[in-house]
Amino acid sequence: MATLIAPPNHSPQEDAESLNKAFQGWGTDERSVIAILGHRNVHQRQQIRRAYEEIFHEDLVKRLESEIRGDFEKAVYRWILEPADRDAVLANVAIRNGMNYHIIVEISCVLSPEELLAVRRAYLNRYKRSLEEDVAAHTSGHLRQAKMNADRIGLVYGYLYKIRNPIELLLLGLVTAYRYIGDEINAKLAQSEAEILHEAVKEKKGSQEEAIRVLSTRSKTQLIATFNRYREIHGTSITKKLLDEASDEFQKALYTAIRCINDHVKYYEKVVRNAIKKVGTDEDALTRVVVSRAEKDLKVISEVYYKRNSVLLEHAVAKETSGDYKHFLLTLLGKQE
Repeated sequence: MATLIAPPNHSPQEDAESLNKAFQGWGTDERSVIAILGHRNVHQRQQIRRAYEEIFHEDLVKRLESEIRGDFEKAVYRWILEPADRDAVLANVAIRNGMNYHIIVEISCVLSPEELLAVRRAYLNRYKRSLEEDVAAHTSGHLRQAKMNADRIGLVYGYLYKIRNPIELLLLGLVTAYRYIGDEINAKLAQSEAEILHEAVKEKKGSQEEAIRVLSTRSKTQLIATFNRYREIHGTSITKKLLDEASDEFQKALYTAIRCINDHVKYYEKVVRNAIKKVGTDEDALTRVVVSRAEKDLKVISEVYYKRNSVLLEHAVAKETSGDYKHFLLTLLGKQE
């Protein structure tokens, strides 16, 4: 369930003119920017962008970048992009900023097959390189020092990469996955693959590649059945087991992938909770969740947050943020006009 409050009818031309008016004078009228863009759905926002360019012969995104600053500017910029383009930007920032693989895993495992394919296309169009190419090229530093088998050659969608460590294999497998979306479950397969994942948790030799195969090829319905079977066999969830035993980056990435596949709402609630309770709010993480889920299931995430923390999410956001950034997030949460 979305939190966005958007009018059923609006005039893109009037919105474009109102935004241009908000940019005039000595300072930008940020409240007007919030009142307009914070109450428009993705289709309406794209209509406004086109109308603004037709009327004023300039890109609205670039104008916004020159008019507003800081976390507010970053949130508005990501909000005004189409979802696939936004995720392409998030992935690129994650790659450039020291390969934040949690965001790559999140995008790959939460989105539907068609949505993920759209992100890969948007990435290629924006950066003139494929997402998988950049993931392979930038998996470096401490990740390349992870435990590894002998070098091997991996062929992924026509690209030839020299794969040096399991996490690189996992990331490439996830970003190039195109999962079946049906509801069929193979109970026998769930049984056998629960054991494959158990071996990977124990870091048994040769188990990592099999675990990657399972996580990057099976439908989400089948994988959830496998996770449930794991719990039945071993008396604990696979994510709890990974938390107890996770000692390297590969297992941590497995944990993120399984959380996202098994229950992305609870995953996002934890991202928000960690962002807010951190010493110095993690605005990037908070912005990512609010902006990317406001038109999807942010209301459900907010409800789970309240059940988990006994605090309304909008109250927590209001307490930990300030200024126009706070007002914009609260607007997307559906709590401020």
